[in-house]
Amino acid sequence: MSTHERHNRRKTLIGFVSSKMGDKSVKVTVPYKTPHPLYHKVINRKTVLHVHDEKNEAKIGDKIEVTETRPLSRLKRWRVIRIVEAAVGLDIVAVSEKDVAEAVPTKTTKANATAAKA
Repeated sequence: MSTHERHNRRKTLIGFVSSKMGDKSVKVTVPYKTPHPLYHKVINRKTVLHVHDEKNEAKIGDKIEVTETRPLSRLKRWRVIRIVEAAVGLDIVAVSEKDVAEAVPTKTTKANATAAKA
């Protein structure tokens, strides 16, 4: 164990990327459970962290490990260490009105199709 590892007392948490805020920034949701003080029922809670992603490799839905760091901006106090598990099948693509118009049949497109057949 090196000297650096012994003195590193920074917290590390594992959470899910819930939003990409801009260049090199993501929001990470860290879920946890805590008992209610009076009723002793387990309550699901979450903490939202603003995280610095230097390589811009985290995507929405990824499970990542983050660590505390010095303040990098007004809200960012955490940094991505590694991607634990990549999201499966969550390729988010913007849809334009033209794409929707081509995919959804309307009265005018039906009329044009019947006219083209005749």
